[in-house]
Amino acid sequence: MPLTSPRRSALADQVIAQLRAQITSGEWPVGSRIPTEPELVEQLGVARNTVREAVRALAHNGLLDIRQGSGTYVVATSELAGVMNRRFAAAEPGHVAELRSALEASAARLAAERRTPQDLRQIDTLLERREQAWESGAAEAFVEADATLHMAIVSASHNEVLAEIYADLGGVLRDFLRADVGEELRPEAHMDHARLVEAIRAGDADRAAAEASAHPFGCRLTVPGP
Repeated sequence: MPLTSPRRSALADQVIAQLRAQITSGEWPVGSRIPTEPELVEQLGVARNTVREAVRALAHNGLLDIRQGSGTYVVATSELAGVMNRRFAAAEPGHVAELRSALEASAARLAAERRTPQDLRQIDTLLERREQAWESGAAEAFVEADATLHMAIVSASHNEVLAEIYADLGGVLRDFLRADVGEELRPEAHMDHARLVEAIRAGDADRAAAEASAHPFGCRLTVPGP
Protein backbone atom coordinates (compact mmCIF):
# COMPACT_ATOMS: atom_id res chain seq x y z
CA MET A 1 0.00 0.00 0.00
CA PRO A 2 1.94 3.09 -1.20
CA LEU A 3 1.86 6.28 0.82
CA THR A 4 0.68 9.38 -1.03
CA SER A 5 1.23 13.08 -0.34
CA PRO A 6 -1.80 14.73 1.33
CA ARG A 7 -3.27 17.64 -0.63
CA ARG A 8 -5.90 19.02 1.76
CA SER A 9 -5.59 20.98 5.00
CA ALA A 10 -5.28 19.38 8.43
CA LEU A 11 -2.17 17.54 7.32
CA ALA A 12 -1.57 15.90 10.68
CA ASP A 13 -5.02 14.28 10.62
CA GLN A 14 -4.42 13.02 7.10
CA VAL A 15 -1.03 11.61 8.03
CA ILE A 16 -2.56 9.93 11.09
CA ALA A 17 -5.20 8.35 8.84
CA GLN A 18 -2.57 7.06 6.40
CA LEU A 19 -0.36 5.62 9.10
CA ARG A 20 -3.35 4.01 10.79
CA ALA A 21 -4.34 2.45 7.45
CA GLN A 22 -0.87 0.93 7.10
CA ILE A 23 -1.36 -0.69 10.50
CA THR A 24 -4.96 -1.86 10.19
CA SER A 25 -4.35 -3.30 6.72
CA GLY A 26 -1.48 -5.43 8.00
CA GLU A 27 1.07 -3.63 5.83
CA TRP A 28 2.83 -2.80 9.09
CA PRO A 29 2.07 -5.85 11.28
CA VAL A 30 2.19 -5.93 15.06
CA GLY A 31 5.80 -6.16 16.21
CA SER A 32 7.24 -4.50 13.13
CA ARG A 33 9.25 -1.28 13.14
CA ILE A 34 7.72 1.48 11.04
CA PRO A 35 9.83 3.63 8.68
CA THR A 36 12.02 6.24 10.33
CA GLU A 37 10.92 9.85 10.66
CA PRO A 38 13.07 11.02 7.70
CA GLU A 39 11.70 8.17 5.56
CA LEU A 40 8.11 9.11 6.42
CA VAL A 41 8.82 12.77 5.67
CA GLU A 42 10.14 11.79 2.24
CA GLN A 43 7.29 9.38 1.44
CA LEU A 44 4.51 11.67 2.61
CA GLY A 45 5.98 14.98 1.44
CA VAL A 46 5.14 16.79 4.68
CA ALA A 47 7.16 18.57 7.34
CA ARG A 48 9.02 16.67 10.04
CA ASN A 49 6.83 18.23 12.75
CA THR A 50 3.69 16.93 11.04
CA VAL A 51 5.05 13.39 10.97
CA ARG A 52 6.19 13.67 14.57
CA GLU A 53 2.74 14.87 15.66
CA ALA A 54 1.03 11.98 13.85
CA VAL A 55 3.36 9.35 15.30
CA ARG A 56 2.93 10.73 18.80
CA ALA A 57 -0.85 10.72 18.42
CA LEU A 58 -0.86 7.06 17.40
CA ALA A 59 1.53 6.24 20.25
CA HIS A 60 -0.82 8.02 22.67
CA ASN A 61 -3.71 5.94 21.29
CA GLY A 62 -1.78 2.73 21.88
CA LEU A 63 -1.04 1.66 18.29
CA LEU A 64 2.65 2.60 18.31
CA ASP A 65 5.45 2.36 20.84
CA ILE A 66 8.28 4.91 20.51
CA ARG A 67 11.51 3.32 21.78
CA GLN A 68 14.38 5.72 22.15
CA GLY A 69 17.46 4.54 20.28
CA SER A 70 15.59 1.68 18.62
CA GLY A 71 12.71 3.08 16.58
CA THR A 72 8.91 3.10 16.60
CA TYR A 73 7.06 -0.21 16.64
CA VAL A 74 3.50 -1.34 15.98
CA VAL A 75 1.99 -2.76 19.17
CA ALA A 76 -1.75 -2.89 18.32
CA THR A 77 -4.00 -2.85 15.29
CA SER A 78 -6.63 -0.49 16.65
CA GLU A 79 -7.15 2.06 19.39
CA LEU A 80 -9.32 -0.44 21.28
CA ALA A 81 -6.60 -3.08 21.06
CA GLY A 82 -4.12 -0.56 22.42
CA VAL A 83 -6.42 0.23 25.33
CA MET A 84 -6.89 -3.46 26.08
CA ASN A 85 -3.16 -4.10 25.98
CA ARG A 86 -2.58 -1.40 28.57
CA ARG A 87 -5.63 -2.22 30.69
CA PHE A 88 -4.96 -5.94 31.00
CA ALA A 89 -1.16 -6.03 30.92
CA ALA A 90 -1.07 -7.03 34.59
CA ALA A 91 -4.22 -9.17 34.61
CA GLU A 92 -4.23 -12.46 36.53
CA PRO A 93 -3.19 -15.28 34.14
CA GLY A 94 -6.11 -17.35 35.37
CA HIS A 95 -8.57 -14.62 34.44
CA VAL A 96 -7.08 -14.36 30.96
CA ALA A 97 -7.40 -18.13 30.60
CA GLU A 98 -11.07 -17.97 31.59
CA LEU A 99 -11.72 -15.25 29.03
CA ARG A 100 -9.90 -17.19 26.31
CA SER A 101 -11.86 -20.32 27.19
CA ALA A 102 -15.20 -18.54 26.94
CA LEU A 103 -14.44 -16.77 23.66
CA GLU A 104 -12.74 -19.69 21.93
CA ALA A 105 -15.36 -22.23 22.98
CA SER A 106 -18.12 -20.05 21.54
CA ALA A 107 -16.13 -19.46 18.37
CA ALA A 108 -15.30 -23.15 17.90
CA ARG A 109 -18.95 -24.13 18.35
CA LEU A 110 -20.02 -21.64 15.69
CA ALA A 111 -17.12 -22.61 13.42
CA ALA A 112 -18.22 -26.26 13.51
CA GLU A 113 -21.66 -25.15 12.35
CA ARG A 114 -20.65 -22.50 9.82
CA ARG A 115 -17.17 -23.33 8.47
CA THR A 116 -16.73 -23.28 4.72
CA PRO A 117 -14.33 -25.39 2.63
CA GLN A 118 -12.10 -22.33 2.35
CA ASP A 119 -12.10 -21.93 6.14
CA LEU A 120 -11.03 -25.54 6.56
CA ARG A 121 -8.21 -25.21 4.05
CA GLN A 122 -6.93 -22.12 5.86
CA ILE A 123 -7.17 -23.81 9.26
CA ASP A 124 -5.36 -26.91 7.97
CA THR A 125 -2.56 -24.75 6.58
CA LEU A 126 -2.19 -22.84 9.83
CA LEU A 127 -2.29 -26.00 11.94
CA GLU A 128 0.59 -27.39 9.90
CA ARG A 129 2.47 -24.09 10.24
CA ARG A 130 1.93 -24.22 14.02
CA GLU A 131 3.43 -27.71 14.21
CA GLN A 132 6.39 -26.69 12.06
CA ALA A 133 7.01 -23.71 14.31
CA TRP A 134 6.98 -25.99 17.33
CA GLU A 135 9.42 -28.40 15.73
CA SER A 136 11.72 -25.51 14.84
CA GLY A 137 12.11 -24.72 18.53
CA ALA A 138 11.60 -20.99 17.93
CA ALA A 139 9.37 -19.80 20.78
CA GLU A 140 8.28 -16.49 19.23
CA ALA A 141 7.48 -18.12 15.88
CA PHE A 142 5.34 -20.66 17.72
CA VAL A 143 3.46 -17.96 19.64
CA GLU A 144 2.62 -16.18 16.39
CA ALA A 145 1.65 -19.41 14.61
CA ASP A 146 -0.58 -20.52 17.49
CA ALA A 147 -2.27 -17.12 17.73
CA THR A 148 -2.86 -17.04 13.98
CA LEU A 149 -4.46 -20.50 14.03
CA HIS A 150 -6.84 -19.51 16.82
CA MET A 151 -7.73 -16.30 14.99
CA ALA A 152 -8.58 -18.33 11.89
CA ILE A 153 -10.88 -20.58 13.94
CA VAL A 154 -12.60 -17.54 15.43
CA SER A 155 -12.96 -16.06 11.93
CA ALA A 156 -14.57 -19.33 10.79
CA SER A 157 -17.40 -18.61 13.24
CA HIS A 158 -18.50 -15.92 10.73
CA ASN A 159 -19.49 -13.70 13.66
CA GLU A 160 -17.86 -10.36 12.88
CA VAL A 161 -18.36 -8.93 16.36
CA LEU A 162 -16.77 -11.95 18.03
CA ALA A 163 -13.88 -11.89 15.57
CA GLU A 164 -13.22 -8.18 16.10
CA ILE A 165 -13.28 -8.49 19.89
CA TYR A 166 -10.91 -11.46 19.74
CA ALA A 167 -8.58 -9.60 17.37
CA ASP A 168 -8.54 -6.56 19.68
CA LEU A 169 -7.54 -8.87 22.53
CA GLY A 170 -4.79 -10.40 20.39
CA GLY A 171 -1.94 -8.60 22.13
CA VAL A 172 -3.16 -9.62 25.58
CA LEU A 173 -3.57 -13.25 24.52
CA ARG A 174 -0.16 -13.34 22.82
CA ASP A 175 1.50 -11.96 25.94
CA PHE A 176 -0.27 -14.61 28.02
CA LEU A 177 0.99 -17.39 25.75
CA ARG A 178 4.45 -15.83 25.45
CA ALA A 179 4.82 -15.74 29.22
CA ASP A 180 3.75 -19.37 29.50
CA VAL A 181 5.97 -20.65 26.70
CA GLY A 182 9.04 -18.76 27.85
CA GLU A 183 12.20 -18.59 25.81
CA GLU A 184 12.45 -22.35 25.32
CA LEU A 185 9.80 -24.75 24.04
CA ARG A 186 9.35 -27.70 26.41
CA PRO A 187 8.06 -31.04 25.08
CA GLU A 188 5.68 -31.44 28.04
CA ALA A 189 4.05 -28.08 27.22
CA HIS A 190 2.97 -29.05 23.69
CA MET A 191 -0.81 -29.11 23.19
CA ASP A 192 -2.30 -31.02 20.29
CA HIS A 193 -4.84 -28.96 18.34
CA ALA A 194 -5.62 -31.66 15.77
CA ARG A 195 -8.67 -32.89 17.72
CA LEU A 196 -10.11 -29.38 17.77
CA VAL A 197 -9.65 -29.01 14.03
CA GLU A 198 -11.17 -32.44 13.35
CA ALA A 199 -14.22 -31.61 15.48
CA ILE A 200 -14.75 -28.43 13.46
CA ARG A 201 -14.32 -30.36 10.22
CA ALA A 202 -16.84 -32.99 11.37
CA GLY A 203 -19.37 -30.33 12.32
CA ASP A 204 -19.39 -31.58 15.92
CA ALA A 205 -20.17 -28.34 17.73
CA ASP A 206 -20.20 -29.79 21.26
CA ARG A 207 -16.85 -31.53 20.86
CA ALA A 208 -15.28 -28.49 19.21
CA ALA A 209 -16.43 -26.26 22.06
CA ALA A 210 -15.15 -28.70 24.67
CA GLU A 211 -11.72 -28.96 23.01
CA ALA A 212 -11.40 -25.19 22.63
CA SER A 213 -12.52 -24.42 26.18
CA ALA A 214 -9.90 -26.74 27.68
CA HIS A 215 -6.85 -25.48 25.77
CA PRO A 216 -6.24 -22.26 27.72
CA PHE A 217 -6.16 -24.21 30.98
CA GLY A 218 -3.42 -26.46 29.66
CA CYS A 219 -1.07 -23.54 30.27
CA ARG A 220 0.81 -23.15 33.52
CA LEU A 221 -1.21 -20.71 35.56
CA THR A 222 -2.77 -20.13 38.93
CA VAL A 223 -6.40 -19.15 39.25
CA PRO A 224 -6.90 -17.13 42.44
CA GLY A 225 -9.37 -18.45 44.93
CA PRO A 226 -12.41 -16.58 46.24
